[in-house]
Amino acid sequence: MTRWLAEYAWLPDRAEPTRDVLIEATDGRLTAVTPLTGDGPPTAGVEVLGDAVRLPGLTVPGLANAHSHAFHRALRGRTHDGRGDFWSWRSLMYAIATRLDPDTYLALARAVYAEMALAGITCVGEFHYLHHGPGGTPYDDPNAMSAALVEAAAHAGIRITLLDTAYLAGGVDGAPLTGPQRRFGDGDALRWAARVDAFGPADDHVRLGAAIHSVRAVPAEQLATVAGWADRNGLPLHVHLSEQPAENDACRAVHGCTPTRLLADHGVLGPHTTAVHATHPTAADVALLGDSRTRVCVCPTTERDLADGVGPVRRMADAGSPLSLGSDSHAVVDLFEEARALEMDERLRTRRRGHFTPAELLGAATVGGHAALGWGDAGRFAVGQRADLVTVRLDSARTAGVPPAGAFFAATAADVTSVIVDGRPVVDGGRHLTVDVPTELRDAIAAVTAKEDS
Repeated sequence: MTRWLAEYAWLPDRAEPTRDVLIEATDGRLTAVTPLTGDGPPTAGVEVLGDAVRLPGLTVPGLANAHSHAFHRALRGRTHDGRGDFWSWRSLMYAIATRLDPDTYLALARAVYAEMALAGITCVGEFHYLHHGPGGTPYDDPNAMSAALVEAAAHAGIRITLLDTAYLAGGVDGAPLTGPQRRFGDGDALRWAARVDAFGPADDHVRLGAAIHSVRAVPAEQLATVAGWADRNGLPLHVHLSEQPAENDACRAVHGCTPTRLLADHGVLGPHTTAVHATHPTAADVALLGDSRTRVCVCPTTERDLADGVGPVRRMADAGSPLSLGSDSHAVVDLFEEARALEMDERLRTRRRGHFTPAELLGAATVGGHAALGWGDAGRFAVGQRADLVTVRLDSARTAGVPPAGAFFAATAADVTSVIVDGRPVVDGGRHLTVDVPTELRDAIAAVTAKEDS
């Protein structure tokens, strides 16, 4: 048994953190969560409870990054100046995709996932569509790139849901894949499913899921094949949805309806489906998502970086869509920033304050994300849940004098001091225990950008 004494811990269904909480775990599962004091001062030290490891600051359940494209991390600082929009950014993203192979992707993803661990992320949903070699030729192992991502997460010490993504067409009209996109495609949905069926990692840190890249990339008549495969296997299904107005316009021109309506008509929506972005839904789309209990994953720092816009997140939540968060392109890897952006961006959109409580922001960053990724046994401090603990210091220049409940409005990833995943320490004293994150990021990114920068 391992015991931790949290100075403050955020317990389920509490509006704010609780002082002096003893958390106990065996074999990576929580066996007891016990508040020790009432309104008195915090417990002085570990000597009070013998072998309990003291966690000074605020301890929250592990954070879940529900939407990641690991290779996009190589774009940070290379695409942020100048003019353009999502579509011009995409051409730069494709240039990075052409340079990766299983070895370089393993090195890059290992460093990216370790950066996530430093930020308190204990589980990532990798929206994975970079499947094949140059020109679309499969590797000898057609799932070699998938295997690289799974191995990378193991090295970094976090869990992964590999959302294997169907990417079959170059537009809503079904145009063939061209250029770098050919690396993404399997030909059709049946061949996509056959490839994914052949990939069966048995490690405890990985689960499989499925993804429809978007209505731009999967023809309408094949949407049900992907959704049906996920449903038969009881796996989560994710889909990029209405990230850009141009996607909505193209879908109306070809199909006479919005992307959300098209997905609904082909059986894609539902409580096991997560719509990513949903930045430009109509009022009818919001109702479709909410009535079907389709989840919504918002990625505010990427949506900000790409000038996508701000979606009606509060309205979607009120309609019945549970929320989660992602760092997407990794312009920033900081789920505290993503969480508070739910509130801050909503303020900009509505010119009003007070849309999300701190507890709601915590829920989106923890239990909401884990549920979207198929880990219903993580994200809460409760008996039987996975022993994922993330501790944030309350004495930094950012958090000093801030009440614990205000951490999601003040802390950043730099304030994370301790990360425990399934009962195992991964980060201690703000340092990853096995990965030199800055060095490995520098080297891995140099390996895939050297030609571009020369």
